[in-house]
Amino acid sequence: MDPMKAQQLAAELEVEMMADMYNRMTNACHRKCVPPHYKEAELSKGEAVCLDRCVAKYLDLHERMGRKLTELSVQDEETMRKAAVGTGPSSFYQESHDLSLDGSSDSRRQRTDDNIHGQVEEFLGPHPDYDEEEEERKYYRRKRLAVVKNVLGASCGGMIVYSVYLGLLQMQLILHYDETYREVKYGSLSLQDIDNRVLMGINVTPVVGLLYTPVLIRFLGTKWMMFLASGIYALFVSTNYWERHYTLVPSAVAIGVAIVPLWASLGNYITRMAQQYYEYVNYKEEHVQEQKRLPKGACHKYVIIFQSIFYIFFHLSFVFAEFPMVFFLKNFLSKYNHTLYNVKHCGADSSGVIDGFNKTVLSNLPRSAYLIIAESVLMGAAFIAMIIFLAVCGAAYRPTEEIDLRSIGWGNIFQLPFKHLRDYRLRLLCPFFVYSGFEVLFAIKGLILSYGVCAVGLENLWPLVMVYGMSSSVCSSLSLLLLQPRLPRPVVLLGGAALHLILLVALMCWSSTPRRPEQLPQLLVLVALWGLGTALNKTGLSILLGMLYEDKERLDFVYTIYHWCQAIAIFIVYLWSALPMRAKLAILLVTLLVASFCYLQMERRIEKKIPFRLPRIPRPRHKVKGYRYLEEDNSDESESDKSDIEAVDEDKQVEEEKDGDVGSQGSHSPGPERNRVRGRRWRRDDAAYEQAGEREE
Repeated sequence: MDPMKAQQLAAELEVEMMADMYNRMTNACHRKCVPPHYKEAELSKGEAVCLDRCVAKYLDLHERMGRKLTELSVQDEETMRKAAVGTGPSSFYQESHDLSLDGSSDSRRQRTDDNIHGQVEEFLGPHPDYDEEEEERKYYRRKRLAVVKNVLGASCGGMIVYSVYLGLLQMQLILHYDETYREVKYGSLSLQDIDNRVLMGINVTPVVGLLYTPVLIRFLGTKWMMFLASGIYALFVSTNYWERHYTLVPSAVAIGVAIVPLWASLGNYITRMAQQYYEYVNYKEEHVQEQKRLPKGACHKYVIIFQSIFYIFFHLSFVFAEFPMVFFLKNFLSKYNHTLYNVKHCGADSSGVIDGFNKTVLSNLPRSAYLIIAESVLMGAAFIAMIIFLAVCGAAYRPTEEIDLRSIGWGNIFQLPFKHLRDYRLRLLCPFFVYSGFEVLFAIKGLILSYGVCAVGLENLWPLVMVYGMSSSVCSSLSLLLLQPRLPRPVVLLGGAALHLILLVALMCWSSTPRRPEQLPQLLVLVALWGLGTALNKTGLSILLGMLYEDKERLDFVYTIYHWCQAIAIFIVYLWSALPMRAKLAILLVTLLVASFCYLQMERRIEKKIPFRLPRIPRPRHKVKGYRYLEEDNSDESESDKSDIEAVDEDKQVEEEKDGDVGSQGSHSPGPERNRVRGRRWRRDDAAYEQAGEREE
């Protein structure tokens, strides 16, 4: 064969092989790695890994085929060279020989093509040891383990942050309360006034948390909001190295700003992890693969489990917060005979916190080096919490989902928390939210200080707080009883309320005696019982919110309202500090009764399927061409520009996904034409409300 023709043939064969390889690679890898139903342009981690492996196989095969073709071409050249140097036969024999060479060349090309295609099928075909279903199960098992890791990481991070905050605040307030410490360490610097302003910054600033919390969460993302808030807590610790007005007060205000976003983000994060765990368990379901709305009640089991785990860890923060007291400050405290010498009344008969408490509570002053060591340990713990949020906790939403959450408009994000308060479920739960903030602060400032420390002395503060934290942590697991289908949902929340009601009536009628350390066992029992009620209250409310609001687009608004109501309670407790104890107990008792009544009313309305009012979450508006929703050249049109057929199709899809929703006015269902008109009107105006009531299944 002519060398020029051979080179041309090899080039054509190479181009053909490249085109064939590209087409096979595109079709096969897309078919194997990308599901048929997808709504986002970005590849998930599993899809990206699968495509990388598939493309690597094809490239490896292409390299092998190139080497094989090179070997065959070398053999052909050697054969032709041997034929050229041999003795030439007759012309007829030479023509026959040329024809036979051409025929053998064609047959060799055919065998080569068949051999190459055979190698392709053999290499890319199913491996005898490869089980696709088993690999898929392993992949989603790793995903579920990652969700569990995220829940444990968020729980540990929240526990460490709150432990550092409580431990440092308690240590500094005790030290700054002592007159001798203030005069010797800081002279004319008024530490007590600084402490009052610090407490004001911490207690008053969260009142406006409803205005900015959803904006911060959606702007930064849930994970980064937790990381930033933990960094603010670490900043608060660092300012205590140099205790001045211009360091402590601004950091306290920053703490007040971060309180509501941190705990709203944590509640949102834990509930979102429960939803993700359900998706990874039921990954074969059609509604999961197509990323549709999950069936009602599908995630309830995982919400119960994950919220219980979170509060088991969180309530341990009261235990670890006493470590500075146990290992450092306890050795410098005076005995109860000295600190309680002028105290005449405790418990229900007292006013303020502890009336007549001695102004000198330290037997000897701690060295500055010891204080620096203690604060450095707390600072290290705060940095550990930041690292946990950053490195251990994964994202709660996909990147494109976070873009969607932000793309509804900052004005809408600012307004939606207020609009959600029109839902009677949230309105009727608000008294319970406020009581949830009351009872935790009363446990520390009322029960432990006014009843406990007033009787047994400041040196016995740490066992009272530790018992309260341990009781709350252990009893948080009782909410797992809701996994029993026969157990009614209100049992946990109303059980904790009933226990607190009994304890409040008992505390109104009983007062501890000053300077009586033998009362410590009775006080420990009271504190443990109050911790049981706290555990049922906290876990019950968080689980209830996760059950009532299953839309991931609403979680941040709902948990913001919950923790904002607790911030209102913190502010009220800050204002009532000087009231008599019986007045405080009366306020708690009335709030608890109102909260229980409102909660029963809410459950009764839900049982009767009374429709509730939910604001419509506006559709994301993406102005960047090329985003994942822009699948066509003209697909960046507004919703009002869509054709009537497309609008009707979307209306049908929405109606199918509502799964039993009814109109909020309780009227008869409108006709199909009215539904289409109303659907188009809603899409044109994102500020409109969807009057929708959901029927419980």
